[in-house]
Amino acid sequence: MNYQGVLTKMETEYAQPIQYYWVLENDYINMNQMLNKKISIQFVKYHCLNCGLNKPIYRQGFCKECFYEVPQAADWVMRPELSQAHLGIEERDLEYEKKVQLQPHIVYLANSSNVKVGVTRKSQVPTRWIDQGAHEAIEIVEVPNRYLAGITEVALKEHVSDKTNWRTMLKNEVQDEDLVAWRERLKQYIPAEAKDYYIASNKETELQFPVLKYPEKVSSLNLDKTPHYEGVLKGIKGQYLIFEDDTVFNIRGSEGYVVQVEILI
Repeated sequence: MNYQGVLTKMETEYAQPIQYYWVLENDYINMNQMLNKKISIQFVKYHCLNCGLNKPIYRQGFCKECFYEVPQAADWVMRPELSQAHLGIEERDLEYEKKVQLQPHIVYLANSSNVKVGVTRKSQVPTRWIDQGAHEAIEIVEVPNRYLAGITEVALKEHVSDKTNWRTMLKNEVQDEDLVAWRERLKQYIPAEAKDYYIASNKETELQFPVLKYPEKVSSLNLDKTPHYEGVLKGIKGQYLIFEDDTVFNIRGSEGYVVQVEILI
């Protein structure tokens, strides 16, 4: 079977285990069904997710020019505390910024390589946790806009990490944590503007990933350096494909690359 298309992040479905779908232009592949099959990946060209031109991808699937122009890559995306749509202030495109920023957001704790604090739109729960490879997560506050979520995250990351060690996550070197207890300890540090939005629920979300074999020593596939790769798929976690030879391929980190995919076995 042969497929070709522009890489974008895999779509997911919350189930036990998580169901993954690789979406190409004319194909929709259930990647769980590809486990234990040999897969060939061939880099073809670039395709900027904004302008569509064959120009080297700079970040987040965009060429360098588009990265510094499109609202999807503005500073507030990675740093929610910089959001200003609630004040009617535009950074790149106020209409887009209002659409994304002025909706319910969740500040959460997730355990992927360690306990970390993060921010996501409510509509992206539990997708965000799946994409991070977290095996458990819990909500802290639900606030009405991205700015409030951002200042809450900034306050809490003084007391808990806001980073994931992707190698540890992929090797599954993780410990179960009492996220309810973590949240209770952090409650005192929530900014005054967000305290009323605290979620006092004991509900933790558990996530199970379709992995048959975790890598012992992670080797990352970079299509610019290795334009052709073949390997037997052994697992999927976060947005990574895990192969039998301990090679891992970050699909989201390769957005905007056009690839030809062949299922060999």
